[in-house]
Amino acid sequence: MGQRSVLFLCTGNSCRSQIAEAIVNADPNNGWHAFSAGTKPAGHVHRFTVQVLEEIGIFHQGYSKDLAKFRDRHFDLVVTVCDSAAEECPVWLYPGHQIHVPFPDPAQFQDDTELVLEKFRQVRDEIRLKIPQLLNEI
Repeated sequence: MGQRSVLFLCTGNSCRSQIAEAIVNADPNNGWHAFSAGTKPAGHVHRFTVQVLEEIGIFHQGYSKDLAKFRDRHFDLVVTVCDSAAEECPVWLYPGHQIHVPFPDPAQFQDDTELVLEKFRQVRDEIRLKIPQLLNEI
């Protein structure tokens, strides 16, 4: 069986879905190729997303993408990583699974830089734990 594809979907495609995409694609032996998109893309990848990925040796060069970019593409799995995206996600017209695995939005915090950075690390670590396990079970 060839490599399967997964789309991580959130609202802005600047944090959670980008982290999930990068973590999955950093492991070439997992049998998956990941993509990410947003229902209302922010137009940028949050700088802390890039920073917390680099801290674990992943050098992600993603960009914020609109879900419409993937309208005609088949995915074996679509994972919504925020409640808003799960509610706004269109019915996927192609075969495959769609599941919801929510993570808190670290970009919602606007306090001091170190606190926000710690929230990004927490979300990264939670994604790093849950997403590979989920993909192994599919």
